[in-house]
Amino acid sequence: MSLPASDLTKQPDLRTTMDLGPVLPETAEVRDGRLFVGGVDLTELARREGTALYVFDEAHLRHRMQAYVEAFRSQYPASDIIYASKAFLNKAVVRIVEEEGLCLDVSGGGELACALSVDYPAARVFVHGNNKTPRELEEAISAGAGRIVVDSFDELARVSRIAGEHGVVQDIYLRITPGVEADTHEYIKTGCEDSKFGFTMKGDLALTAVARALETPNVRLAGLHCHIGSQIFKLDPFAEAANVMVAFLARIRDEVGATLEELDLGGGLGIAYLADDEPASVQEFADMLCGAVKAACEAHAFPLPRLLVEPGRSLVANAGMTLYTVGTIKELPGIRTFVAVDGGMSDNIRTALYHADYEPTLANKADQPRTKIVTLCGKHCESGDAVVLDMPLQETEVDDIVCVFGTGAYNQTMASNYNGQPRPGVAFVRDGEARMVTRRETYEDLYARDL
Repeated sequence: MSLPASDLTKQPDLRTTMDLGPVLPETAEVRDGRLFVGGVDLTELARREGTALYVFDEAHLRHRMQAYVEAFRSQYPASDIIYASKAFLNKAVVRIVEEEGLCLDVSGGGELACALSVDYPAARVFVHGNNKTPRELEEAISAGAGRIVVDSFDELARVSRIAGEHGVVQDIYLRITPGVEADTHEYIKTGCEDSKFGFTMKGDLALTAVARALETPNVRLAGLHCHIGSQIFKLDPFAEAANVMVAFLARIRDEVGATLEELDLGGGLGIAYLADDEPASVQEFADMLCGAVKAACEAHAFPLPRLLVEPGRSLVANAGMTLYTVGTIKELPGIRTFVAVDGGMSDNIRTALYHADYEPTLANKADQPRTKIVTLCGKHCESGDAVVLDMPLQETEVDDIVCVFGTGAYNQTMASNYNGQPRPGVAFVRDGEARMVTRRETYEDLYARDL
């Protein structure tokens, strides 16, 4: 694994921190040259709690959740927002999800266990995954999970058997592959035909799955689910998926004789990782999706179903940031400048996986222009270990505090212990107070399971 070739034509944009617009958490401000979020001095927080450190703007997080609920329910009252917890999960965020009235999507036994550990209502949990183990299904069914999203014929039989053993009828969705191509990275496309997820509509496999589910004991087919991918900027594919899925609901009614009452259209709304990104707003997303479902239902004379969406990244990404301390600076003339930080691919694997882009700043020099193009590299034994590739940064010195924006999604949940690196702690900031909601791992934690 190695880094892509550096872009030697790239020029500093000279923007200061507050010029970065859409990537900033909503309470970000600069005071006396230093970056504050939630009224907290991030430089002081980094010095006190140590780095690398994940930080979340709690007000931003709550406001995004409220924006989703209001945008959808104002025009489609029979709707629910399901937080896709794979984006970012700990006990604190599950409590906020409940307080803000959202449902919860879990994709594994550990995510379900987190929800249950803080008494999140199991009836509002939606269980996902393309290969749920018998143990995970047992845990979900025995807990009273609201919906299990069935992904295969094998799983349908498994859910039926376990539900029967518990003497319950389990509500399920079938995950359908709608054949819609989304304009996003190939690794996070999930709605095309060549996908490990769901039942394809090719060869009427999805219709066969519906018929079998309706005949299977101990389950109730409550609705359908689809998800076309993540980090999608263009809204047209969402409307296309809505049209395909409503048409399929109408076909089920006409050919199988069942009117399903729920439709989960997944998530995938993109967010701004770069200052010049222009993703659709939550309101635009809601307007388009609600309008598409209503129009399709009218066209097929189908009653409006309960509508569900599953945002993850678009709820938490821009609320989160990661703080690092600069350890070394290495300038390679005519090649690139490496600024090494005390983290890397262990706390942000997305750059190595996708060559993901992020905007950095120096929290202790936040009012200064970003005059140099640098690569923020990590401390791990991999040539491809980087957090930020060829982006502007202020004149940097050892011990400066780097803040990388937009890291609230898929950083903490995909973190690892490569090279024996303890995973970072998580701090929530709000109203001038910082509270640690997940402590930093210790070396003792790393080897506590060893016998």
